[in-house]
Amino acid sequence: QGDVEEDEAVPDSEQDIKPRFHKSRTVTLAHEEQRDGDGDGDDEDDDDTLSDWNLRKCSAAALDVLANVFREELLPHLLPLLKELLFHLEWVVKESGILVLGAIAEGCMQGMVPYLPELIPHLIRCLADRKALVRSIACWTLSRYAHWVVAQPPELYLKPLMTELLQRILDGNKRVQEAACSAFATLEEEACTELVPYLSFILDTLVFAFGKYQHKNLLILYDAIGTLADSVGHHLNQPEYIQKLMPPLIQKWNELKDEDKDLFPLLECLSSVATALQSGFLPYCEPVYQRCVTLVQKTLAQAMMYNQHPEQYEAPDKDFMIVALDLLSGLAEGLGGHVEQLVARSNIMTLLFQCMQDTMPEVRQSSFALLGDLTKACFVHVKPCIAEFMPILGTNLNPEFISVCNNATWAIGEICMQMGAEMQPYVPMVLNNLVEIINRPNTPKTLLENTAITIGRLGFVCPQEVAPMLQQFIRPWCTSLRNIRDNEEKDSAFRGICVMIGVNPGGVVQDFIFFCDAVASWVSPKDDLRDMFYKILHGFKAQVGEENWQQFSEQFPPLLKDRLAAFYGV
Repeated sequence: QGDVEEDEAVPDSEQDIKPRFHKSRTVTLAHEEQRDGDGDGDDEDDDDTLSDWNLRKCSAAALDVLANVFREELLPHLLPLLKELLFHLEWVVKESGILVLGAIAEGCMQGMVPYLPELIPHLIRCLADRKALVRSIACWTLSRYAHWVVAQPPELYLKPLMTELLQRILDGNKRVQEAACSAFATLEEEACTELVPYLSFILDTLVFAFGKYQHKNLLILYDAIGTLADSVGHHLNQPEYIQKLMPPLIQKWNELKDEDKDLFPLLECLSSVATALQSGFLPYCEPVYQRCVTLVQKTLAQAMMYNQHPEQYEAPDKDFMIVALDLLSGLAEGLGGHVEQLVARSNIMTLLFQCMQDTMPEVRQSSFALLGDLTKACFVHVKPCIAEFMPILGTNLNPEFISVCNNATWAIGEICMQMGAEMQPYVPMVLNNLVEIINRPNTPKTLLENTAITIGRLGFVCPQEVAPMLQQFIRPWCTSLRNIRDNEEKDSAFRGICVMIGVNPGGVVQDFIFFCDAVASWVSPKDDLRDMFYKILHGFKAQVGEENWQQFSEQFPPLLKDRLAAFYGV
């Protein structure tokens, strides 16, 4: 069924195109360990087009599970079989070998490493196989080893792999195009800025594919372009790259009607591009901004009519509104202060007030992300609404809806930093909920971290109001922030804790070892923050006396003891 060689000119039948679901923005923080082992479930299956589960696919899935359970122990049983398959003369047999190699990649990675210098070049040669099904499966399997490829010197594997994958993106076979695009997106995520030297070449290929692809693969191409923008960031902001990339994107943007669901992937893609291009996106921002506001407005109006007369009107597809809010967030993040005039000339704050109260959690989630981004970019337009917005934010500090709660928490923290002492009247609306969330068992890591940051920021601007509760949150606060990389958010939160300890030193006494550990997690705090740490540590030591301090510091793990001695002389 899939053994077709050239079909790129055949239009897609609409029922082949699976509905897409937009994943709303969730605000997260950077961690010490570069890679989060959360497995984002992004490994799209290689066999989506024949999505009926056949024996071949079930077997591959079973091998994947076995590999993840038995790890290296599986290899002695598997490798003799695999060798025979991978180099077989019959293409059907060779294809199955390549699938097996991809299926075990995750579980057996360590044990496979010695064989990869020989296998990866073989797989790259398979990308040029005369059979389309061999080419497409080779794309998938190579993407499963992308992490290893990127860790080697680029000349060895990355460059040949990229060159060959880009040719497959322009393959004459739709299934190969799809597999190559997906594999390339995975490679982009792994390689990040390693791709910068090849940007011109990459963009030429992706833009050429625009004119070549049928409907379904266009949607995957948007994803590959968005991922490229996420991966190389501001390096994309060069006039020659913008010249290549923007005209075809804007052309598609103009062709699509407001009711067309193909807007979703295009809006997501533009959101990544806008964030990466920063000021480079300025020439395009006005029409994009206006249309997003229109999409939000239309959806809200339709929802209102539906609520009043459900028998006369259809319920709106709120995804249009969610995707538009997320693109507005991307614009605010990318353009920063430049977004101010656009906000000034629109009714976005009024619309946001309605979106923040929507019954659908995903709408609220994206609204709070946008509120936080607008707070950072142009607070002058947010400030007049604070009195109305804060009670809504307080009500949404409900961990039943994790992502809504997370984004509301983050937005409150950003508002604190802009409001300063004027935040005081709003502390009672949010503080108890935040303290309750940080003490809840089984709260996801992201939410704990954002909650800790916001409590710290709240305490930084209103120490008198927050410090009395120090004892109720200091321990989980310290443990949730010790693994976060040094950054602005961590900086402001720790300043808040230091100020609160100044107001209420008793609140930290029982958990002081946790505070010491959190302080030691800083690699290079700013000088004045380091001074704050120094004063607190030495103040505590002077307070309890030399002998008690010795007893206390005996409980420290050796590493913590060494760091505090080296950095703070205690």
